[in-house]
Amino acid sequence: MVHVLGFHASYRCRHAGVCCTSGWAIPVEAPLYRSLGGRFSLIVEFALLLGTMLLVASGGGWWAWGYGLYTGMNAFSAWLILTGKV
Repeated sequence: MVHVLGFHASYRCRHAGVCCTSGWAIPVEAPLYRSLGGRFSLIVEFALLLGTMLLVASGGGWWAWGYGLYTGMNAFSAWLILTGKV
């Protein structure tokens, strides 16, 4: 994550706080997104779900609560975005 965010440091607007709030496309993100056909987030979500199911199956039931919290946070974020609060 630090490596990915490090690409923002070389932009002129880094001290103004405008880069991440303007909706500008950061050039380094486009090649990665296109190389996976826009499915990167689906791959990550699948990996998280599969990992959680495997951990729960091996006796770590509390991982289900963590994934439930993660899902709840995603639902809350979606609600904020869809209602225009963010």
